[in-house]
Amino acid sequence: MATLSNSEAALRRDIAACTRMLVHENILGYSGHISARLPGRDALLIQPGLRSRDEVNPEDLVVVDFDGNVLAGKENGKPPSEVFIHTEIMKARPDVGAIAHFHPETATLFTLTDDVAFAPVKNHAARWIAGTPVHPDPSHIDSKESGRALADTLGAYEAALIRAHGAVVVAEDVRALFVDCVHFEENAEALYRAAAIGRVNPLTAEEAKSFLSSFDRNWHTGKLWSYHVGVAAKAGVIDDSYKSEA
Repeated sequence: MATLSNSEAALRRDIAACTRMLVHENILGYSGHISARLPGRDALLIQPGLRSRDEVNPEDLVVVDFDGNVLAGKENGKPPSEVFIHTEIMKARPDVGAIAHFHPETATLFTLTDDVAFAPVKNHAARWIAGTPVHPDPSHIDSKESGRALADTLGAYEAALIRAHGAVVVAEDVRALFVDCVHFEENAEALYRAAAIGRVNPLTAEEAKSFLSSFDRNWHTGKLWSYHVGVAAKAGVIDDSYKSEA
């Protein structure tokens, strides 16, 4: 492999750590994927489709352009068949630096009922107070056209659910993405439990605004990333060298 720039090397390590830690948190499973935009290029980093998510290493990742062509890392295998989720969203959303597609058991339930819609009920879910649209097509997103349709559903939102399929979460960088994925499923679990008790009262716009007015996203991201890196290192999910970069 050619010598990597510090920024690409750091992105590769963050993607590998993020992927392994999301598996450890039971958010990613045998399927799903994380991508990150390569700065200054119409290209992204993503894992090969057949690489086990709990074994992803920085050097395994492939570089893919926004048409889905592999530019580097062909020896590692083809990108996931749903790579067009990532390429089409990144084309449509220049503010997005990282994307997760996964299949959360609890959050996906809210695409299957008309009685309770996915809504923010925990304070950190204020990030999704503007809404979380549901993409109506449960099919695999394995073409530019289907990727573009999902990007249209996502629009300017920070997450979307895919009916009977899963979710897409977007963020400014990989570490923030990891934290958002954790909070996304935490919120779904809380909502599911609240609905089992009685009538749900989601966060109001005013409550979300009040919370976000004093919320330091960068500080919170750093705190949770450091915590989960430490937990994952102790569990042998990642090696101790990641702790020095947390």
